Amino acid sequence: MGIHPFPLPSHTYDQDSNNDLSSDLSMNSSISSQPSLPLVPSLNKLSQQQSNIHHLCISTLKGHSSYVFSLTLAGKHLYSGSSDSELRIWSRTPSDHHNANENIVSSCKSADHKIRVWKIGNTTQSQTYKCVSTLPTLNDRVTRLFLAKNYVQVRRHKKCTWVHHVDTVSALALSKDGSFLYSASWDRTFKIWRTSDFKCIESVWNAHDDAINAIVSSSDGFIYTGSADRKIKVWGKKEGDSKHTLVDTLEEHKSAVNALALSSDGSVLYSGACDRSIIVWEKTVGSGHMAVAGALRGHTKAILCLAVVSDLVCSGSADKTVRIWRRGNDKSYSCLAVLEGHKGPVKCLTAAIDNSNADNNVSPIGTPYLIYSGSLDCDVKIWQIWVPFV
Repeated sequence: MGIHPFPLPSHTYDQDSNNDLSSDLSMNSSISSQPSLPLVPSLNKLSQQQSNIHHLCISTLKGHSSYVFSLTLAGKHLYSGSSDSELRIWSRTPSDHHNANENIVSSCKSADHKIRVWKIGNTTQSQTYKCVSTLPTLNDRVTRLFLAKNYVQVRRHKKCTWVHHVDTVSALALSKDGSFLYSASWDRTFKIWRTSDFKCIESVWNAHDDAINAIVSSSDGFIYTGSADRKIKVWGKKEGDSKHTLVDTLEEHKSAVNALALSSDGSVLYSGACDRSIIVWEKTVGSGHMAVAGALRGHTKAILCLAVVSDLVCSGSADKTVRIWRRGNDKSYSCLAVLEGHKGPVKCLTAAIDNSNADNNVSPIGTPYLIYSGSLDCDVKIWQIWVPFV
């Protein structure tokens, strides 16, 4: 689908505030550290395999001149988005070097509260990318232009149609089958777009009391949103309903929620916040609701991003490090590695199993993974880590 570069999460959505001032406030609020959660038990345990973990930074991708805020993998490529709305493409294989001046997909230099969809081909990296749609589409806007019921109050003296985001789009997520795109915004709404025609089919207005900073969707149809109002909300459809309604509210964090990630089967939710803790939520047997299992601690500043691959959880923080956690069979967690090298807060992560040497014999060290991290130091780093076999 593409990637949308977005600024740091806003702490407060002021309907009549100046955008520049809002950006300054968001910078301070999202990376500021607050006290941890003393009443949530720790799931950390000392790893007996710590000495066997091999990891290193194998590449630093330079080219962005502004903060790197978003990363995603698609096919053979890595895409990075920065705070100046620049979108770049890189080879996901570190050995494939290229000229950073030739890898710009888009450089629109604007923040218009819209979503752009880019066509990704399977040809060379230097191909010209085409923007196939801007959401909301012209058709979406026009068809809702003339009916009063399609308008919502967005400021004291201003209305717009419900298909529009009216503040920064802070997060995007795709459904498991790729049929739907979910977008979250500082305007406290999240929207659902049908990818077959890019039509906005639903908007949940005032979903939170403050800016929404993260959104993820599970394979069983639930949507999770995390907000600066310190809450995580769970949304789902009741049988026979066409719209999402609030199913549950998770309120263990005592500070702004910056990041969410789900395990591959959707049974475990990870949330990161300014309280320096990653809360692990697990579905309870029978009810299907999420309950606190415990917390992962180790970062010294706010958690800004999370990524899950296989049984690994990756966390990036304002303390400029990336931590790699492994879930054990007993549901406890080991911190396998702390990746150090960024000169600024780590704002975005993505990860994958390293299949670059798939034709070779299996490594005796363990399973290789590639971790990609983007930072406020304007760099993207690629890390390789070998995780011992269980």
